[in-house]
Amino acid sequence: MNIWDDFWSLIWFFFWSFAFIAYLFVLFAIVADLFRDHKLNGWWKALWIIFLIFVPFLTALVYLIARGTGMAQRQVKDAAAAQQAGEQYIRTVAGSSPSEEISKAKALLDSGAITPGEFEALKAKALAHQG
Repeated sequence: MNIWDDFWSLIWFFFWSFAFIAYLFVLFAIVADLFRDHKLNGWWKALWIIFLIFVPFLTALVYLIARGTGMAQRQVKDAAAAQQAGEQYIRTVAGSSPSEEISKAKALLDSGAITPGEFEALKAKALAHQG
């Protein structure tokens, strides 16, 4: 019997495909959490991996029940650290604030490197980038 001949066979095919892909996502999440957890000993990590290979469904279920709360906490902690690192990087590459730009332009005006008209143009540009 060909899967494409019967409508319900097609529905079952998509259902089991979805279930398999969801299961793979759970396995990858568990393995990622094992390597993310710094409190767990390396031998325990190896034992979890071995059980995931030989008894995958039961081990995944036990892992999610026993360590699910810690798994969520570690994921939230890593997401917050990644967001903070991203914000810090943005601050370093974004440049200076408008007040710093204006003070630099004022120093150039005081040293005679720019004219008062150029100072006003730089000041206007810095204030325009503020908002």
